[in-house]
Amino acid sequence: MLMSWLAQTVCGLQNEGKNLALVTVLSKSGSAPCLAGAKMVVCSDGTTVGTVGGGVLEAAAQKRGARVFASGGAEMLSFDLSGADAASMQMICGGNVKLLVDYIPASPLNIEMFCKLRGALEVGEKCYLIAALGPVGAEKQRTTRCLVLEDGSVTGDFSYPHQWLDLLIEKARRSTYPVVEIIEENQFVIERCFVPSTVFIFGAGHVSQQVALLAESVDFQTVVLDDRSEYANGKRFPTADSIKVLDSFEECFAGMEMNGDSYVVIVTRGHQHDKTVLAQALCTGAGYIGMMGSHRKREELFKVLQQEGFSSADLTRVHCPIGLDIKAATTGEIAVSIIAELIRTRAQAIV
Repeated sequence: MLMSWLAQTVCGLQNEGKNLALVTVLSKSGSAPCLAGAKMVVCSDGTTVGTVGGGVLEAAAQKRGARVFASGGAEMLSFDLSGADAASMQMICGGNVKLLVDYIPASPLNIEMFCKLRGALEVGEKCYLIAALGPVGAEKQRTTRCLVLEDGSVTGDFSYPHQWLDLLIEKARRSTYPVVEIIEENQFVIERCFVPSTVFIFGAGHVSQQVALLAESVDFQTVVLDDRSEYANGKRFPTADSIKVLDSFEECFAGMEMNGDSYVVIVTRGHQHDKTVLAQALCTGAGYIGMMGSHRKREELFKVLQQEGFSSADLTRVHCPIGLDIKAATTGEIAVSIIAELIRTRAQAIV
């Protein structure tokens, strides 16, 4: 995870007494050679760790890093890679990129904050980084920053009304990427620092391929599980974060932690496998359980599960037929309906 890498890197370097400049991609559009949220650390001797896309764009960011060492402030840069900037930088990829180049001195407070960030990420605790850039348009003011943990505790400097903190966290909670927010002419950059929701896709058929592809595009982590290596492999699922080839669907949740941010999608190749997975899913704390099938299949399967001891309340957790009712017919349309339901469930959980 990017934030874990950042925490490890900054903690290590600052414990050596090194001041740093941090380059963050705030946003990108078009075919720019980077992703929003990408980061690069610049040391005072000009060496770098990480990347914001490579090439002359990265060289420009590195040069600005040297400037913030001198000023002690932050700079926000915009590059148009389809216009004059592209010509001057010899880049023809197109798109727009906005960068934040920020100075992070090796102060005791910064070291404590990034070490706490590292510790929170190691145990899976949700947390947020907030950088206060000062009044809009002010000349290179020194940034102050803080880390907010899930229990509301704050490490660092946040000398603004507490209700602003709540507002900033709410903005970050809804976004996978850095958020730039202005409150009463004061500018902030907020990032959530925890792993996004994970979709566990049981079955590696054609629908699963489309679901995995779409899930990645809307910022879910994806785990694909099947008992057939010829189906569950990187060639068929190039965007999946993890692919697991099972011995069988019996005990298919072994070794996995399920919580409210876990989304179970059951699209195996047969009714019996579906039942096997569903019965195990109902014994977990997954926030979403969906299964492919008709209304008739659902009723027949539910009767069997009730006979095996599952309650009506247990079965109300199951979305079957899976997906929103958009009259989906093709494989791609079915995948869209499934992902739409996952997005809605995720949004409802946030509110």
